[in-house]
Amino acid sequence: MQLTLQTTLTEAGCDEAGRGCLAGAVFAAAVILPATFNPKWVNDSKLLTEKQRTEKRLIIEQEAVAWAVAAVLPDEIDRINILNAAITAMHRALKQLQPQPQFLAIDGNRFKPYTTLAHQCVIKGDSLYAHIAAASIVAKTSRDAYMLQLHKQYPMYQWHQNKGYPTLQHRQAIAQYGPCPYHRLSFRLLPHAAQTQLFDNG
Repeated sequence: MQLTLQTTLTEAGCDEAGRGCLAGAVFAAAVILPATFNPKWVNDSKLLTEKQRTEKRLIIEQEAVAWAVAAVLPDEIDRINILNAAITAMHRALKQLQPQPQFLAIDGNRFKPYTTLAHQCVIKGDSLYAHIAAASIVAKTSRDAYMLQLHKQYPMYQWHQNKGYPTLQHRQAIAQYGPCPYHRLSFRLLPHAAQTQLFDNG
């Protein structure tokens, strides 16, 4: 399994978590792995169990050359849109890395240049490259922990289970209780007619 895209450069993998959610921040992580890091578990973090992700995050934190995580909150998502928010979160994570990388490997197909660094977007990169997979795990576990904290404030939305994603259960709670300050109001929280009525009543 190839671990990097540019083996002669210090390379960071980047990924985000929570882009398709109706509530909560979007998180992103950036990870630089040592050349000797050769895991057998390279895979999309979405295919791992919550316990497996937590275990692998501990390994990443211990063995990575550097790692960082950052977030963009719902009000900023509503202002700049979710694509820009996900990229902004990646930039914020990258800015924290010490040392700074020389090349970036980005999961997905959209990115805006960070400083003057060269980058390459890789569709399904989190199932192909170790550093992107590691970033996926760090972003996902960070966001899950954040949503568990928000669940304590707003238990009616069942965020400890759905993590803010648009499940039927989540949408039924929005219809019953209305949105809270952590919902992304620029998203379609409910079917069009129901959402129109929701905000008209609000």
